[in-house]
Amino acid sequence: MRLKTDYEVGNIPHSEYPRPQLRRENWLCLNGEWSFAKVKQAEEVSVFSETILVPFSPETLNSGIAEGFKLNDDEKLVYEREVFLDENLLKGVTLLHFGAVDQECEVFFNGVSVCKHKGGYTPFSADITENAKLGKNVLRVECVDYIEKSSGARGKQSSTPKEIWYTPQSGIWQTVWLESAPKEYIQDLRIYTNAKDKSVTLLSQFNGKQTVRVYDDDKEIICESFDNKTISLEYDFELWSPENPKLYDFTIETESGDKIFSYFGVRSFGMGKDENGTPRLFLNGKPYFYNGILDQGYWSDGLLTYPCDQAIIDELKILKSMGFTMIRKHIKIEPMRWYYHCDRLGLTVWQDFVNGGGEYKFTHIALFPFLGFHHKDDDYKFFARENEGGRVEFLNAVDETLNALKNCTSIACWVPFNEGWGQFDSALVTEKVLAFDDSRIVDSVSGWHDQGKDKTLLKSLHTYYTPLRVPKDSRPVVLSEFGGYSLKTEGHVFSDKEFGYKVFKTQGEFVSAMKKLYLKKLKPLIKKGLCACVYTQVSDVEEEINGLITFDRKVVKMPIEEMKKLNDEINKEL
Repeated sequence: MRLKTDYEVGNIPHSEYPRPQLRRENWLCLNGEWSFAKVKQAEEVSVFSETILVPFSPETLNSGIAEGFKLNDDEKLVYEREVFLDENLLKGVTLLHFGAVDQECEVFFNGVSVCKHKGGYTPFSADITENAKLGKNVLRVECVDYIEKSSGARGKQSSTPKEIWYTPQSGIWQTVWLESAPKEYIQDLRIYTNAKDKSVTLLSQFNGKQTVRVYDDDKEIICESFDNKTISLEYDFELWSPENPKLYDFTIETESGDKIFSYFGVRSFGMGKDENGTPRLFLNGKPYFYNGILDQGYWSDGLLTYPCDQAIIDELKILKSMGFTMIRKHIKIEPMRWYYHCDRLGLTVWQDFVNGGGEYKFTHIALFPFLGFHHKDDDYKFFARENEGGRVEFLNAVDETLNALKNCTSIACWVPFNEGWGQFDSALVTEKVLAFDDSRIVDSVSGWHDQGKDKTLLKSLHTYYTPLRVPKDSRPVVLSEFGGYSLKTEGHVFSDKEFGYKVFKTQGEFVSAMKKLYLKKLKPLIKKGLCACVYTQVSDVEEEINGLITFDRKVVKMPIEEMKKLNDEINKEL
């Protein structure tokens, strides 16, 4: 049963500027009503019988498409809309951007193919300068999606959803937009911060003179010009943390007339040993306990697409009020505004890469590890990773993910693989991640199929059915999933089927069990060396009813003040 949240999506959903750390003034949101059709892949479409509300996938309630929509393997989705451009959007270059399109797509502008993209979770762009014209233009997008029959990333999407596997979605599911910039423009920006020196280095992808201005609230504190691509900024910057989410706005203006608006937070993440010689995770040079919650980002009326900006602001504020300091973003990559709100509200993020490959075999990804068997991940057949093209696609997605999220202040840890889903060559993948970004922690194989201390940086545990513990290890030990306590809330459930790791009948029983879990079982482990925990999970997802909030986001099952008391005890322990 589809469930509606209380949030209104509006005629142009997600109309806020979608990329807060590389923002320009000349832009146009292309979300809203598009012409839409589902046809055989060989078929041409000239007349559209339906409309769809972009950026919601056709499988969602918010899209306006009838319930029961399903895209078959021999079919494609075709989107089309008119785009009216004035002179402000035709200055120099005109760039077309997509937040995410699931799973493979080709984009046409005024009948010309301007780009193709493979991978349903990462952003991509096209330079449409040569094809764009004053007045009316026509934008068309054609998509296919094979779910698990593809070797590409799918997370938990399943053609047979049940229990921990969810309704699949397809097509455009994040913001579509375009912008104009001078012919010579800042093509990219890299922000490096150093908490020890309280310094910031900006790497601007532009050749020529640039001027940077940094602001503390509304007060300009730095104004400097530079001729090369790199500038280091020295100032007594306040350090960013969940307890003090201090951000600084800045602009960069080029001699060619390009101007971008951005921000940064000065912080550092890492690993080391505390005064007792115990391996720990660090924040800003000091041991820090990352007290987190698993967030799969599924919404009852939008699936992977949240209904509006306010919806995620409200949800993140609830988690912040509950006392969590970290969110593990599972099975998806969110729009950039989600990370912006984590940055400004003060929530660290452990970001999963979206897994895929062949069939997730229960014996390999659950039973064997539960029995203590960890398999070497260069055995591609065992992990259903025989398809070389699929492995290459995953590595490309790693590059795209790192590049898209590289400047997010809140991201503390990258999580390449989860529970053996499509796992392969995790040591090499970890090296690849660190070569691009050695400023963050890497949880190489979250849960199990640990490749050993020489190849894996953390000892990462998922514990639902066995007692919580901290094994002896030379690496920091993290409890990257635990809990999963379930409480059914009548009138707010997806179906009669229910899945959870431990089921409770009343809220009183649920709250009592949470107190015991956090204070009696979890808290003592921190002194013994536990460095992080991730409770499962933020919200119910379809049959999975182990969220602190219901699937429709209408009921908070765990009272905020009760959860905060528990987290306050955890947060003060280290």
